[in-house]
Amino acid sequence: MEKRWVISQEAPAETVEQLAEQLKVSTTLTSILCQRGVCTYDEAKHFFRPSLQDLHDPFLMKDMDRAVDRLNEALHRNEKILVYGDYDVDGTTSVALMYGFLRNYTSNIDFYIPDRYKEGYGVSQQGMDWAAEQKVTLIISLDCGIKSADKVAYAASLGIDFIICDHHLPDDDVPQAVAVLDPKRVDCPYPYKELSGCGVGFKLLQAFCMQNDIDQSEALKFLDLLVVSIAADIVPITGENRILAYQGLQHLNGPQAMRPGLDALKDLADLKGEMDITSIVFGFAPRINAAGRMGDAKNSVRMLLAQTKEEAHRMAGIINESNKERRSKDTNITKEALQMIQEDDFLKSANSTVLFNENWHKGVIGIVASRCIEHYYRPTIILTQSNGMASGSARSVHGFNVHNAIESCSDLLEQFGGHMYAAGLTLPVANVQAFRERFEQVVAETITPEQKIPQISIDAPLQLRQITRNFYNIIRQMEPFGPGNMRPVFVSEGVMDAGNAKIVGDTHLKLRLTQDGFTYIDAIGFGLADHFDAISSGRPFDVCYTIEENIYRGIINLQLHLKDIRTK
Repeated sequence: MEKRWVISQEAPAETVEQLAEQLKVSTTLTSILCQRGVCTYDEAKHFFRPSLQDLHDPFLMKDMDRAVDRLNEALHRNEKILVYGDYDVDGTTSVALMYGFLRNYTSNIDFYIPDRYKEGYGVSQQGMDWAAEQKVTLIISLDCGIKSADKVAYAASLGIDFIICDHHLPDDDVPQAVAVLDPKRVDCPYPYKELSGCGVGFKLLQAFCMQNDIDQSEALKFLDLLVVSIAADIVPITGENRILAYQGLQHLNGPQAMRPGLDALKDLADLKGEMDITSIVFGFAPRINAAGRMGDAKNSVRMLLAQTKEEAHRMAGIINESNKERRSKDTNITKEALQMIQEDDFLKSANSTVLFNENWHKGVIGIVASRCIEHYYRPTIILTQSNGMASGSARSVHGFNVHNAIESCSDLLEQFGGHMYAAGLTLPVANVQAFRERFEQVVAETITPEQKIPQISIDAPLQLRQITRNFYNIIRQMEPFGPGNMRPVFVSEGVMDAGNAKIVGDTHLKLRLTQDGFTYIDAIGFGLADHFDAISSGRPFDVCYTIEENIYRGIINLQLHLKDIRTK
């Protein structure tokens, strides 16, 4: 598949050179820093040394004082407290964080995760009825609640108060809760707006400790759960999130024993060495998510809260089985979806993909939509039947607002919601064909030619001779990588194959690159075997890549991880 290479705009030369002189590093590196908003020596110091001392005062968040006061009151009166969260990774880590902390101060506490299929996303009436039956008088909702004004009002009618900890964009109608903690509220002065749901919950713990003269270390014990939420929820790893993610990784990889649930998960995922954002995203997150996709998300919380190795491994085993089932359904449904496209001339050449099969599993259709985009790069919606309706997940391509496109078809829908790159929707089965035609028309009229081609964002050009151990070590210090601070991608032009190129695993390319006839470095290109003949011809070509370490038989060498190849 053809890809667009987009090189980032260079920062002002004077700023780049001044910072390079102050930090004693190359202008290539300071140019990348400046592109990420790190342009002064002081900013660089905070960037390279993320400190808990730089976290914001939690009481800057609107309603935080009210939240702490109501929580204190509930604890003093021994009221029944319910910790309520979403069924994804952010929601389940949030519940484990809040419940795990508060159970040290009360035994009159429980947690609740709604059933993905029977109750759907967010605060449910069924959940409120259950809470009333359990004599709950205070609910702390995490990663949900900001769009549940009606359910919060219903809970109030049952004598239940709410503290909402959320990070999603609120509607105009903010719930009438005792406290609504959400940095994205337009009236919230909190300086950092991109916290995860678990991050908002953590700020409540911080504030509670401050108000009650409890050592902050009691809240910091949960940084391991917080970094899992930050990585899995794809929030920007900038500002306060960078500090929390960095310190959370230090906690995960520190000398103290890992939380039993995460340790068991690490074993099952066969993760070796230190954890980083990538290993969390691909090792932890799919397994934690699978519990809610295929079965009961409460199992994820039970695993994260497990206090013994035996209990943790038992729960992790249940979750891992859910993940195996998820992977099987994901693979089979993706195969069916791609076959539907390949066998339909209209779908093969369309500007969008909308597929419906009443038998597809609702828990994996979002994943399938993303898989389809890997083959047919365009806005994609996968629909299945649920409770008599067509229910689906949408995924988009770089720069295209799929939520707006769906909104243009709102008269055909029962409900929808989401954001620019991902959305959910429900519509009558009878409207599926009309929706498919309308959505295709909207996309065709609004998508640009550039948005139909996958984009690779490149940070800077680089000569192979510049790739040294010292250069790589400074890049490593820019971790943790993620949205807002992605692993730097470089481009080198006019490189050649040193004669070692070979195809491995049918689709991958392993080679040794040379530039200017003397610099040599190994490279691996996953899925790039189609370029073998062209690069073996002896002609120069261009590559874009990230730099990584490769460990072979105990020997560590630098290696290029190729993103794409352009032949002359």
